[in-house]
Amino acid sequence: MSLPLEDLELIRRLKYAYCRCIDTANFAELKDLFTEDVSVRYVGGSYVFEAAGRDVVLEALANAFHSEAIAVHHVNHPEIDFVSPTEATGQWYLKDWFLDLRNKIITDGTSFYRDTYVKLDGRWKIKHASYERVYEIVTPFTDVPNITAHYLARHGRKLPPLAA
Repeated sequence: MSLPLEDLELIRRLKYAYCRCIDTANFAELKDLFTEDVSVRYVGGSYVFEAAGRDVVLEALANAFHSEAIAVHHVNHPEIDFVSPTEATGQWYLKDWFLDLRNKIITDGTSFYRDTYVKLDGRWKIKHASYERVYEIVTPFTDVPNITAHYLARHGRKLPPLAA
Protein backbone atom coordinates (compact mmCIF):
# COMPACT_ATOMS: atom_id res chain seq x y z
CA MET A 1 0.00 0.00 0.00
CA SER A 2 1.38 3.36 -0.96
CA LEU A 3 0.82 6.34 1.32
CA PRO A 4 2.19 9.85 1.24
CA LEU A 5 5.86 10.25 2.08
CA GLU A 6 4.73 12.55 4.86
CA ASP A 7 3.32 9.57 6.81
CA LEU A 8 6.59 7.69 6.38
CA GLU A 9 8.51 10.68 7.73
CA LEU A 10 6.09 11.14 10.63
CA ILE A 11 6.60 7.52 11.71
CA ARG A 12 10.38 7.96 11.51
CA ARG A 13 10.13 11.08 13.66
CA LEU A 14 7.90 9.19 16.12
CA LYS A 15 10.52 6.47 16.62
CA TYR A 16 13.37 8.97 16.87
CA ALA A 17 11.40 10.92 19.49
CA TYR A 18 10.80 7.66 21.41
CA CYS A 19 14.56 7.10 21.66
CA ARG A 20 15.27 10.71 22.62
CA CYS A 21 12.56 10.66 25.30
CA ILE A 22 13.94 7.47 26.86
CA ASP A 23 17.53 8.73 26.88
CA THR A 24 16.49 12.05 28.45
CA ALA A 25 13.77 10.73 30.83
CA ASN A 26 11.16 12.88 29.09
CA PHE A 27 8.23 10.71 30.10
CA ALA A 28 5.67 13.50 29.72
CA GLU A 29 6.41 13.67 25.99
CA LEU A 30 6.80 9.90 25.73
CA LYS A 31 3.27 9.48 27.08
CA ASP A 32 1.94 11.33 24.05
CA LEU A 33 3.82 8.98 21.68
CA PHE A 34 1.96 5.88 22.94
CA THR A 35 -1.62 4.70 22.54
CA GLU A 36 -3.48 4.17 25.81
CA ASP A 37 -3.37 0.41 25.24
CA VAL A 38 0.30 0.27 24.21
CA SER A 39 2.14 -2.98 24.87
CA VAL A 40 5.84 -3.83 24.89
CA ARG A 41 7.89 -7.02 24.85
CA TYR A 42 11.66 -6.72 25.21
CA VAL A 43 13.75 -9.90 25.04
CA GLY A 44 17.35 -9.57 26.20
CA GLY A 45 20.10 -12.03 26.95
CA SER A 46 18.94 -12.56 30.53
CA TYR A 47 15.46 -11.03 30.65
CA VAL A 48 12.04 -10.88 29.08
CA PHE A 49 10.06 -7.76 29.94
CA GLU A 50 6.42 -7.48 28.97
CA ALA A 51 3.93 -4.80 29.93
CA ALA A 52 0.62 -3.44 28.68
CA GLY A 53 -1.13 -0.13 29.23
CA ARG A 54 0.45 3.29 28.83
CA ASP A 55 0.76 4.07 32.55
CA VAL A 56 2.31 0.66 33.32
CA VAL A 57 4.83 0.95 30.48
CA LEU A 58 5.77 4.52 31.42
CA GLU A 59 6.26 3.58 35.08
CA ALA A 60 8.57 0.72 34.12
CA LEU A 61 10.58 2.92 31.76
CA ALA A 62 10.89 5.66 34.40
CA ASN A 63 12.29 3.09 36.83
CA ALA A 64 14.73 1.75 34.23
CA PHE A 65 16.04 5.09 32.92
CA HIS A 66 16.64 6.68 36.30
CA SER A 67 19.06 9.21 37.73
CA GLU A 68 21.79 6.59 38.23
CA ALA A 69 21.86 5.53 34.59
CA ILE A 70 23.20 6.73 31.27
CA ALA A 71 21.44 5.51 28.15
CA VAL A 72 22.08 5.69 24.41
CA HIS A 73 19.58 4.41 21.86
CA HIS A 74 20.19 4.69 18.11
CA VAL A 75 17.68 3.29 15.63
CA ASN A 76 18.29 3.09 11.93
CA HIS A 77 17.50 1.10 8.80
CA PRO A 78 13.72 1.59 9.11
CA GLU A 79 11.55 -0.83 7.17
CA ILE A 80 8.04 0.62 7.39
CA ASP A 81 5.01 -1.00 5.80
CA PHE A 82 1.54 0.51 5.67
CA VAL A 83 -1.30 -1.90 6.42
CA SER A 84 -3.94 0.78 5.87
CA PRO A 85 -4.05 4.59 5.90
CA THR A 86 -4.16 4.42 9.73
CA GLU A 87 -2.03 1.33 10.51
CA ALA A 88 1.62 0.54 9.89
CA THR A 89 4.36 -1.80 11.01
CA GLY A 90 8.02 -1.03 11.33
CA GLN A 91 11.28 -2.83 11.86
CA TRP A 92 14.33 -0.92 13.06
CA TYR A 93 17.88 -1.87 13.88
CA LEU A 94 18.69 -0.72 17.43
CA LYS A 95 22.19 -0.08 18.77
CA ASP A 96 22.10 0.69 22.47
CA TRP A 97 24.46 1.20 25.36
CA PHE A 98 23.45 1.47 29.01
CA LEU A 99 25.53 2.36 32.07
CA ASP A 100 23.91 1.38 35.36
CA LEU A 101 25.77 3.10 38.20
CA ARG A 102 23.41 1.58 40.75
CA ASN A 103 24.28 -2.02 39.87
CA LYS A 104 27.71 -1.25 38.36
CA ILE A 105 27.14 -2.85 34.97
CA ILE A 106 27.41 -1.73 31.38
CA THR A 107 25.10 -3.29 28.80
CA ASP A 108 26.06 -3.03 25.15
CA GLY A 109 24.02 -4.58 22.38
CA THR A 110 21.88 -4.56 19.30
CA SER A 111 18.31 -5.62 18.65
CA PHE A 112 15.64 -5.55 16.02
CA TYR A 113 12.63 -3.50 17.06
CA ARG A 114 9.32 -4.66 15.59
CA ASP A 115 6.62 -2.07 16.10
CA THR A 116 2.98 -1.46 15.29
CA TYR A 117 1.74 2.10 14.73
CA VAL A 118 -1.74 3.58 14.47
CA LYS A 119 -2.86 7.01 13.32
CA LEU A 120 -5.26 8.58 15.83
CA ASP A 121 -6.71 12.05 15.34
CA GLY A 122 -4.15 12.68 12.59
CA ARG A 123 -1.10 11.64 14.68
CA TRP A 124 0.92 8.43 14.47
CA LYS A 125 1.41 6.64 17.80
CA ILE A 126 3.14 3.49 18.98
CA LYS A 127 0.66 0.71 19.71
CA HIS A 128 3.18 -2.09 20.23
CA ALA A 129 6.97 -2.14 20.52
CA SER A 130 9.09 -5.26 20.81
CA TYR A 131 12.67 -6.29 20.35
CA GLU A 132 14.82 -9.36 20.52
CA ARG A 133 18.55 -9.09 21.05
CA VAL A 134 20.98 -9.83 18.25
CA TYR A 135 23.73 -9.65 20.87
CA GLU A 136 24.08 -8.37 24.40
CA ILE A 137 27.24 -7.95 26.43
CA VAL A 138 26.88 -7.16 30.13
CA THR A 139 30.10 -6.06 31.78
CA PRO A 140 30.43 -5.41 35.52
CA PHE A 141 32.73 -2.62 36.68
CA THR A 142 34.22 -1.60 39.99
CA ASP A 143 35.71 1.81 39.19
CA VAL A 144 33.11 4.41 38.27
CA PRO A 145 34.01 6.08 34.97
CA ASN A 146 34.97 9.76 35.01
CA ILE A 147 31.55 11.10 34.03
CA THR A 148 31.77 14.79 33.13
CA ALA A 149 28.16 15.23 31.95
CA HIS A 150 25.15 13.25 33.15
CA TYR A 151 21.73 14.39 31.98
CA LEU A 152 19.73 11.62 33.66
CA ALA A 153 21.33 12.47 37.03
CA ARG A 154 19.44 15.77 36.84
CA HIS A 155 16.30 14.67 35.00
CA GLY A 156 15.79 10.96 35.73
CA ARG A 157 13.74 9.51 38.54
CA LYS A 158 15.49 9.35 41.90
CA LEU A 159 15.22 5.76 43.10
CA PRO A 160 15.18 4.83 46.78
CA PRO A 161 18.51 3.69 48.23
CA LEU A 162 19.41 0.02 47.78
CA ALA A 163 18.84 -2.13 50.85
CA ALA A 164 22.05 -2.85 52.71
